[in-house]
Amino acid sequence: MTVRPKNEDLVRAWVLKAEHDLLNIENNLVAREIPWDTVVFHAQQCGEKYLKALLVSRQIDPPKIHDLTELYALLPDGLLADFNARLLEELNPYSIEGRYPGVWEPVEQGEALRAVEAAKTIRRVIRRVLPSTCIA
Repeated sequence: MTVRPKNEDLVRAWVLKAEHDLLNIENNLVAREIPWDTVVFHAQQCGEKYLKALLVSRQIDPPKIHDLTELYALLPDGLLADFNARLLEELNPYSIEGRYPGVWEPVEQGEALRAVEAAKTIRRVIRRVLPSTCIA
């Protein structure tokens, strides 16, 4: 008999939200006009939601923050072996810069595509350690 974690539904809900961010990215990448700032915002959000799914899967209540490095620091040591945490630092600014006007430089295609690859890497690494019953 397989025992389901009591928080499995919540983990699955976080994963589904992260997958929706990826779907938004894919939809934007085929648009006639691509809003690169929106692409990077959804890349950051995808990483954030996967980190929160992983925290919940480990019985850790994720704080209501957007800082990916702070979320990563809450994970048990060694959980994401060989993970390059610099990817989180690269995505971190987009939780603000991707949503609001400001004094930052406009996001260009190359930068946005690197952010998408970072989000996909985070997704791949985290999905390897999530319970298979929680993967959407």
